[in-house]
Amino acid sequence: MRRSGNGSARSNRYRHHFSHIYVERDALAYPDTERVFRKFPHARRIVIDHYKAVFNRSNQHFQQQKASMKLILAVKRDHFLYAGSPAAPDFGHPNFFYNALMLNCLYNCDYCYLQGMYPSGNTVMFVNSEDYLAATAQKLKNGEEMYLCISYDTDLLAFEHIIPYAHRWIQFARQHPNLLIELRTKSANFNAIKTLKPVTNVILAWTLSPASITKIYEKKTPSLKARLNAIKKAMTTGWTVRLCFDPLLHVPDWQEIYTEFVEQVFTALNPEKIQDVSIGVFRMNSGYLHRIRKMREDSPVLYHPVDVVENVATYPQTVKAEMEDWVYRQVRKYLPDDRVFAL
Repeated sequence: MRRSGNGSARSNRYRHHFSHIYVERDALAYPDTERVFRKFPHARRIVIDHYKAVFNRSNQHFQQQKASMKLILAVKRDHFLYAGSPAAPDFGHPNFFYNALMLNCLYNCDYCYLQGMYPSGNTVMFVNSEDYLAATAQKLKNGEEMYLCISYDTDLLAFEHIIPYAHRWIQFARQHPNLLIELRTKSANFNAIKTLKPVTNVILAWTLSPASITKIYEKKTPSLKARLNAIKKAMTTGWTVRLCFDPLLHVPDWQEIYTEFVEQVFTALNPEKIQDVSIGVFRMNSGYLHRIRKMREDSPVLYHPVDVVENVATYPQTVKAEMEDWVYRQVRKYLPDDRVFAL
């Protein structure tokens, strides 16, 4: 183990959201702003000076806002690249970066750290993609390889019909062979990019959980079956695919649940077409977890005993090791050791 849709479906996806669109004055002239206005012609538009005046307000309720998210269109003015966190998987790539094309996610998983990281449950979309691309191109000029996660604090593929971020970055990767992009998702929305020719330096990474866990703890996400069907389409087309069994949750009967889950996944998918699998237990910044626990008491996955090491809250080492080893042994029935990563 190494360490490291259709039109109807689209309308249903956003049905309860984006009745209001806040737009920065500086964002009004951007083509992506007009694109969003066309997508939501009946939304009320409110012009603001800076997205933080809405997104960073005090006394917001993240979970209430997630029930009916508002959209905020903004111009990103700096920090187009961030160094990857040591707590995040780099898969052996030393030059690890991520960007923030959006803030927040369409989905609302119980264990998600975003609810402790952001003061608002609303969604920010940055409309100046060209500045991100230019900053990344400049960084690549030194000839060094870069590993870039572009769906780090959101799920870009779930929003691809609003602003086609994935399209742009896939085409960008095609022109920059020293760039390796990971696009991580829980979406089943592969059809949004199915017309694109696969690129060898783009990894489509699907986060998967057992069906019972998805149903209870991954609110608003596509089912496991739907994700597996999307992955099969991507594989058939020739895309590089990564599977992320992350986070593993310590729920009753977890051994049986995850054993059946791994078998289901590798029965549905051809192991030879999977680049690698990552395995990691529940973990998040301890400050985020503290804030989440103050806000909500409705999900047991947030109240399992944890240890805090270097500001990261995760299961005690004995639990962590037992879970990772168990799932690792199930995955090793299908993949060699050098294609299985523990996070």
